[in-house]
Amino acid sequence: MKPVDEQLALIKKGCHEIIREEELAARLAKSIASGQPLKVKAGFDPTAPDLHLGHTVLIHKLKNFQELGHQVIFLIGDFTGLIGDPSGKSETRKPLTEEEVKVNAATYERQIYKVLDPEKTVIDFNSRWMKPMFAQDLIRLAARYTVARMLERDDFHKRYTSQNPISIHEFLYPLIQGYDSVALTADVELGGTDQKFNLLVGRELQREYGQPPQVVITLPLLEGLDGVQKMSKSLNNYVGIDEPPQVMFGKLMSISDTLMLRYYELLSDIAPQDLKRLPDDLAAGRKHPRNVKEALALEIVARYHGPAAARQAAQEFAQIFREGGVPQKIEQVLFSREALQKFKKFSDSSFWLPHVMVAAGTAASTSEALRLIKQGAVKLEGQRVEDDKVELRPGTTTLIQVGKRLFKRVCLPDDE
Repeated sequence: MKPVDEQLALIKKGCHEIIREEELAARLAKSIASGQPLKVKAGFDPTAPDLHLGHTVLIHKLKNFQELGHQVIFLIGDFTGLIGDPSGKSETRKPLTEEEVKVNAATYERQIYKVLDPEKTVIDFNSRWMKPMFAQDLIRLAARYTVARMLERDDFHKRYTSQNPISIHEFLYPLIQGYDSVALTADVELGGTDQKFNLLVGRELQREYGQPPQVVITLPLLEGLDGVQKMSKSLNNYVGIDEPPQVMFGKLMSISDTLMLRYYELLSDIAPQDLKRLPDDLAAGRKHPRNVKEALALEIVARYHGPAAARQAAQEFAQIFREGGVPQKIEQVLFSREALQKFKKFSDSSFWLPHVMVAAGTAASTSEALRLIKQGAVKLEGQRVEDDKVELRPGTTTLIQVGKRLFKRVCLPDDE
């Protein structure tokens, strides 16, 4: 393992706060002496089917710990997801159904390996220790924290003083997230700045259960494409890591020059000294904002889809937005009858458009395809799709356009 100071330098890069840094240094020193890696956890509630770049700020910090030889635990909050994290909410959040949580969790398991090393990553679910709990166990857990302490949390305090209702189950969320650290005997927990209260509950509960309190590391929240609100699928200001390369590239090219610097800071592998010089280079005209933004988009798309796909996305973007119109070269997708057999719907002689969109890579999931159609973002042969029940006939070739940036020519097999 690297010396403590070198490990700390990498860990601290991009962090907002470490509670407490001296404890982390001591644990790193002990880890080096004993050869025992630290247990580093980050929890993700599967509230939506896909991960976006905002999630990857945490995931890349997990990757840093992984590179330093520590044990990384990607914790899927399939139990807490049923409660709904009230962080930052001005009203009670609607819980997800068990089926929704299960579907979303499956996509998380697949997508995190775009960043983390599969052989060095532990995926766990907090239902593993929460579901076997009896009612009296949960009551004993609740007895270890007071209502007064809960009301110190900013969003709870605001809702209480403004007489907005707080449901009892919302108090359970921080307790259960904190108990996750007890169950895993975590040395370090990562979270966004909006999670600080919950992470500190974990420290307190570990003390209550006779464990050394975990080190808490908070990371900045990534602003969405609007440059104002936190990146979120519900606000439609996100870049999904499973979105097609052309869509990712186009979205990243649409951000403001100010937001571009923020994305470089939190998402890029740019060297610290180069990041420090970048604003001055832009201000002095030594670098053009468009070229700098394009380099960022290429880096991020290549990370999740590979360099070839990133270059292709850049070429298509240039054709559409610099030369105007439809790209001269459009990827053609040829399907065999066998490949599309599972996508047939309504009748044996037609294919449902949302399924074809998924198969062609123009949508990450059927639900996303339906959402895109509802938003008016899908065109067939230049005509906007108004009905999500559209069926495509076998033996036809169709140009599918999603948004302004993504084009695919789909050739459906003849049904003979």
